[in-house]
Amino acid sequence: MVAIIIAVEELILERIYYPDTRGQHFPGVIYSLLDVMPVITILAGFKFAWDASKKQLEVEELRLSIRDSELQFLKSQINPHFLFNNLNNLYSYAIMQSPKTPSIILELSSVLRYMLYDCKEKYVALSKEIEHLKNFTKLNELQIEERGTVTINTSTTETGFKIAPLILNVFIENAFKHSTASQSKDINIKIDLTVNDAGILDFKCNNTFQPVGNTDSLSKGIGLQNVKKRLQLLYPDAHELQISESENNYGVSLKMQLKTV
Repeated sequence: MVAIIIAVEELILERIYYPDTRGQHFPGVIYSLLDVMPVITILAGFKFAWDASKKQLEVEELRLSIRDSELQFLKSQINPHFLFNNLNNLYSYAIMQSPKTPSIILELSSVLRYMLYDCKEKYVALSKEIEHLKNFTKLNELQIEERGTVTINTSTTETGFKIAPLILNVFIENAFKHSTASQSKDINIKIDLTVNDAGILDFKCNNTFQPVGNTDSLSKGIGLQNVKKRLQLLYPDAHELQISESENNYGVSLKMQLKTV
């Protein structure tokens, strides 16, 4: 490149623009090199800038690819015990020829359809997620029977928001798991979800439990770490998660800014 630039300047440009002075003789390689150095520097700068820009784009693409792969992996870690427990419950109701069996099958089918097909996108319609949470809660409620009460309240007038699917599942599943594992009666699980006009989702889930050995890992489970990681990836600086634990009550409070359609 240096040789080509020197040749173009000495043999073409100087003979055209300076035919009677500089175009008459060759001053030498050193002088010519110093003469064309600004041009070479500019061209080299453009080349380095172009390479750096391409490399940065490649790094960003790789980072996004890794992030998407990590999100898919986190989303795929659905607790298989949910399916096994509900199949066992369904089997028990079928043996007893309970009239609840058809509705249980319908709700289980709806939940599995949502998990397998509707959750392929990064964000889903808020209305679909709320409907799924209600079905999911009804299925988990089968574990309680007459041992306590479960209430779920949802309040939203806006339908133009989207949410990452299965974000709230873990909190509800943990509430049932720890309540049923430590209590044989007086179980109380309360779930509240509201969304204001600005798209701020306020989710609260509270459950009672007895402080026995099998609840020592309330806040250390894989599912909880999973959802914390997803929140960091999908809602950086747009969510606030608080977990509180008292003598007989475990509470989760999550506020997050939803995406618009």
